[in-house]
This record gives sequence, C-alpha cells and structure tokens, in this order.
Amino acid sequence: MDHLINHPGILTAFSIIIFVMLLLDLGVFNKKSHVVSNREALIWSIVWISLAMGFSGVIYYFMGLEQFTQFQSAYWIEKALSVDNLFVFILVFGFFNVPKELHHKVLFWGIIGALVFRAIFIFTGVELINMTYLPEMDLFGHAVRINVVLSIFGIFLVIAGIKSWFAEDGDDGDKDFTKSPGARLIHRFFKVSENYDGDKFFTIENGIKMATPLLVVVAVIEFTDLIFAVDSIPAIFAIAPDDPFILYTSNIFAILGLRALYFLLANFMYMFSRLKYGLAVILSFIGIKMLISPFFHISSPVSLLIVGSILILSVVASLLFPVKE
Repeated sequence: MDHLINHPGILTAFSIIIFVMLLLDLGVFNKKSHVVSNREALIWSIVWISLAMGFSGVIYYFMGLEQFTQFQSAYWIEKALSVDNLFVFILVFGFFNVPKELHHKVLFWGIIGALVFRAIFIFTGVELINMTYLPEMDLFGHAVRINVVLSIFGIFLVIAGIKSWFAEDGDDGDKDFTKSPGARLIHRFFKVSENYDGDKFFTIENGIKMATPLLVVVAVIEFTDLIFAVDSIPAIFAIAPDDPFILYTSNIFAILGLRALYFLLANFMYMFSRLKYGLAVILSFIGIKMLISPFFHISSPVSLLIVGSILILSVVASLLFPVKE
C-alpha cells in the first residue's frame, strides 16, 4: 500500500469516478424504470470498460507496469467469473417473473450491496493473509515462507476448477429460489405481497404495509453474489495478495459494468456457451499459482497473458462450437 499512500490522488480520482457515475446512473439516465435496449446496454458496457481501461492507464503512469498488469488481471478474472453469476441472475428473474423494466433497478441495488460486501471481503482477506505467514523454512534446498490462507485458497480453487469443468449445464435450471437464504430472510421480517407494485419495494394492501416480490428478488441477487464471491475473491488474491487497493478498484470496475453486460448476455448467451471450461482452467491455474508461489513466482504480466488467452479461446470455441439447446 506504500505506493498508494504516495499517490493519494489516484484514490481520490477513483472515488469521484464511482460516485459521479452512480449518481448519473440512478438520478439521470435511469430515473424512470424502463426496458434496457441492446444499444443502451452496449453503450454502457463500452463506457464502463473504457473507464476501467483509462483508470488502469493512470495506474501504469503513476505506479508502474507491475501494478498495471495486476489491475488488468484481477479485472478480467472478476469480469469473466461474473458471467457465470449473470446466468443465474437470468434464472432468478425468470423464476420470479420480474418485469423487464424492473431488471435494472434490481441489478443496481444488488451491485450497491456488492460494493460493500466486496470491500469487507477484500480488506479482511488482505489482513488475514498478512497475519498467516509461517516462519521461514528450508524446503527442497530453498528458503520459503508459506502462507496458510493462500495455500487453503489455492487448494479450494483447484477443486472448484475441477468441479466447474465437470458440472452439468443447467444445474440451477430447476432450482427453487424461494428457498434461498435471501428470500427466507425477507419473509422472516416482512409480510410479502404476491403482486408487484411498479418499482416499489414496499406496498400497502388492505391497510397493511407489505414487502413486494421485488425486495425478495434483490435479497436473492445479493445472496447469490455473496456465494459467487467465495470463488472470485480468493482468485484475485493470487494476483496482488498485499495490495487491497488494486484488488478493490479492479473488482468494483468489473462488477459496476455487470448490469449492462447482463442485458447483452441475455440476448447473446451462445457467445459464452463454452466459457465454463475456460473459467475452470483459470480457477485451477490461479489455485496452482497460489500453491507454488513460495517456490516459483509467476509474474503478473505472464498471468495476464495466460488468463487473457484462455478467455479468448473459450469465447472463440463458443462461437465455433455453440452448445445446442
């Protein structure tokens, strides 16, 4: 974090960009609920990716190539892993019959929650990593320092990658999302109406204040994101385990562009039909990188090249060999 302290302007710029963009998103461009068109989704996708790339350019200028490639690697890993998350969002919206014009509002508040929870996960994780280095020891003729948390994360990611490769497509297709902990939480504290009331989270029925199904959907989306963060957050710790600034800013830029990506994905799912195999390889690669890091360091530029190549190959394979419905 020393390089961040030397450049507080970078943190200030990041905070201003996020605040202004969220303000414009909620208060100007999406003040009224509406169905997001492909054109609008494409424009916003380009805007968010451009902002992320521009911010990485600032990091390169002030902090150097190593931090630049760390940001890029963490950004694209989070973006790719989030595509799996979006598939589940599509199922959730379909299960609860959410009107299309309300999808954006649900995703907006879901991502606001993600900003908070990701900060907790990342900053807590970095502290745990710093506290769990074992004393230096001699292994195979080399002096090494093994980190307990990173080793556990590494094993977990290798297993997750293997399970992801062999997972059956459509495993969540028949899932009852009313049994999600998020849905049960809302039903525990509120009476829930059976009907939507526009874009309201609460409504009045027969003189009784009740939560609408829209609030239930937001809670389900929030819980779903927490589950996916169990994979994605450990994955990016392999990139910059001691730099929460790089991890958090790359993570936030990645998830802030998810809403626009969702609306594109819903219409072009065939472009990602083979992505799960690419993600499985990426998870296993990152896990192996964590496990061998005390003995052999894979640099950030090399990691970025490997991750980028795997993502490109999986998308190309999806286009050439699409999965038939």
